[in-house]
Amino acid sequence: MGGRWIVKSEPSTYAFADLVRDGRTVWDGIRNAQALIHLRSMRKGDPVLFYHTGGEKAIVGIARVATDPYPDPKGSDARLCVVDLVPDKPLKRPVSLTAIKADPSFATLGLVRHSRLSVIPVPAEQWKKLLEAGGLR
Repeated sequence: MGGRWIVKSEPSTYAFADLVRDGRTVWDGIRNAQALIHLRSMRKGDPVLFYHTGGEKAIVGIARVATDPYPDPKGSDARLCVVDLVPDKPLKRPVSLTAIKADPSFATLGLVRHSRLSVIPVPAEQWKKLLEAGGLR
């Protein structure tokens, strides 16, 4: 396993419910250099927390990386890569950014420290706490 991740999406553009409906999606459109480094570190089977940006600002579901990173099939820029994601399950309750920021144990979480990144690694201890906050074990 490569790691544990958070990916972010504006729900009006692509929501977790869309991933559940589609069954699989190509996670593309990543342009930020640091986010691309994280994307390139993803491995098939890695778990992913799906975060809704915009008005929601909450982690709402779990997905899995279905492929190792590969070149963006739509891109003419060789630096860009993508992965495929498949849905796992929704959280029993969303975990809001407000709740995350209120918990000191998340002070170092990339979602708090680097809020502009769209692909963020999550350390094991914080992953466990986020799942518990979402009603999962």
